[in-house]
Amino acid sequence: MDYRDHYPAVLRWLSHLVDVCLMLGGFSIVTLVFCNASLRGFAGFDLAWSLEVTSFLLLWSTFIGCAAAVARGAHMRVTEIVERLMPHRGQRVLSIAIDVIIAILLMSLIYTGYNISVHTWAQKTTVLYWPVGLLYASMPVGMTLTLIFHLFNMVFDIRNPVVPHATHSDGGEALL
Repeated sequence: MDYRDHYPAVLRWLSHLVDVCLMLGGFSIVTLVFCNASLRGFAGFDLAWSLEVTSFLLLWSTFIGCAAAVARGAHMRVTEIVERLMPHRGQRVLSIAIDVIIAILLMSLIYTGYNISVHTWAQKTTVLYWPVGLLYASMPVGMTLTLIFHLFNMVFDIRNPVVPHATHSDGGEALL
């Protein structure tokens, strides 16, 4: 379920900002890799800095992309076994428990990523001399964005339970 239609204006704006960052990051990665490969093939040299920039962009895009996927409700869930073996009330309790565990995991990743980033900030990259901690900062930033979207989605799901086996005309699940 795409939650973005139910977000307040601030969260919709944040989700849009995340999408723009992902588009720019993806376009930049493809452009840098293409230009660097072309230069290597046709001119016999490459841009030494492009590998570092591409690595930074790829890692940041990965963690920010996690937040975009959560906002869209696009992370995979295997529900067939639970739907067949548990009553609807049990499914709701299990779903809430899983959401709480995910929130705790995200908080743990934020804390760990922050510590790694802080401890590696003084180290510099080989070519551009950027702080290595900037590379690792992608984890706490991306997981914080993910947590923000996840908490809203969790509250939305608790307030708007899904009716089992009922679907909309577009194939999505119906809400109570």
